[in-house]
Amino acid sequence: MAVASFVLGLLGLLVLNIVLGPVAIVLASLALWRGTARRGRALLGLGLGVADLVVLVTLMSLNNSVSWSFAG
Repeated sequence: MAVASFVLGLLGLLVLNIVLGPVAIVLASLALWRGTARRGRALLGLGLGVADLVVLVTLMSLNNSVSWSFAG
């Protein structure tokens, strides 16, 4: 679960952050709660999940829309 949260958090920075961000947060939280051996990877997944949501909110506020894209 720790590795999955890391990968989903990383992918969420590029696409579908509204879905992948919360999923990465939940998976990382579950992995930490279960006492995973990959604690660092779970913490990175948690941080990336939060970063996904921060990026989404920032880009949405700049565009004044519910979606965002890199093309102006």
